[in-house]
Amino acid sequence: MIVKMDFPGCIKVADLGCSSGENTFLVMSEIVNTIITTYQQKGQNPPEIDCCLNDLPDNDFNTTFKLIPSFHEKLKMNIKGKCFVSGSPGSFYTRLFPSKSLHFVHSSFCLHWLSKVPDGLEENKKNVYLRSPCPPSLYESYLNQFKNDFSTFLRMRAEETMPSGRMALTLVGRKTLDPLSKDCFKDWSLVSDSLLDLVSEGVVKESDLESFNLPYYNPDESEVKEVIDNEGSFEINNFETIFGLLFSYKTGRSEVKDDCDDDVDHSRRFEVVKKRANLARSIIEPMLVAHFGDAIIDRLFEKYIYHAGRRYDTLRNKPTVNFFVSLTRK
Repeated sequence: MIVKMDFPGCIKVADLGCSSGENTFLVMSEIVNTIITTYQQKGQNPPEIDCCLNDLPDNDFNTTFKLIPSFHEKLKMNIKGKCFVSGSPGSFYTRLFPSKSLHFVHSSFCLHWLSKVPDGLEENKKNVYLRSPCPPSLYESYLNQFKNDFSTFLRMRAEETMPSGRMALTLVGRKTLDPLSKDCFKDWSLVSDSLLDLVSEGVVKESDLESFNLPYYNPDESEVKEVIDNEGSFEINNFETIFGLLFSYKTGRSEVKDDCDDDVDHSRRFEVVKKRANLARSIIEPMLVAHFGDAIIDRLFEKYIYHAGRRYDTLRNKPTVNFFVSLTRK
């Protein structure tokens, strides 16, 4: 991209859904260092780099900005006065930047979150997401919302990205073509079961559970490619499927297996499922608190750990699926 653009003097990079905290700058550091290395290898002076961090307005940008000095320290060379960091609060389902201003766009583990809960979920009363069995109409509601949102995202970025600009996206997907397969919603079925326990104990109102659904959809490969092709502004350079495991950090280009012995002792099993519960909590706690209040959260994830532990042997080798998509603006 850089060579094709004849080594521009200023490169503008956007990280969409950046979150806050130390991990925010991990990807941006890699991007900036790659740009610097490319210029050096071609005997060019490093460009000015405009690093734009985007997330929703209630993201803690103040904490993020306090980490800018450590971000600069991790760069391969001192480019003080040439690397600028700014925040761009707002939904990435809307316009965020001036027309044809971006050279490179990155978004990691965000696009499976929808702009809103789909319409038509009135029958999904005891689940926070799709679950088998459920009417096909519920799947259609989620799929249509994903298609509308992802198409809007691509259309907005098409207006903001200059010709030959690049975009790299990572999102949660699914392997199976059957959207109601039990492999498609492992985490969220554990949350549903935990909430049902709290309803039976009188801690959560049944009506509150029945009115709560996650604004989430994990598409299969064909659904992602269909939206990209139909929107028409970007060309797919690379599409990779990365497999993982629910209770492990192992990943691979093909399905991976848990190498631990089948007879995992109780203490290790507890630690593994607790880590998964903490991860799920870090992702959806704000949504749960907004709907149910914060008084139930600790108890809810104690239930999550209980259900995950009971289903450990069933779930330990169930694959998780992530998609990495590299796109070029036509």
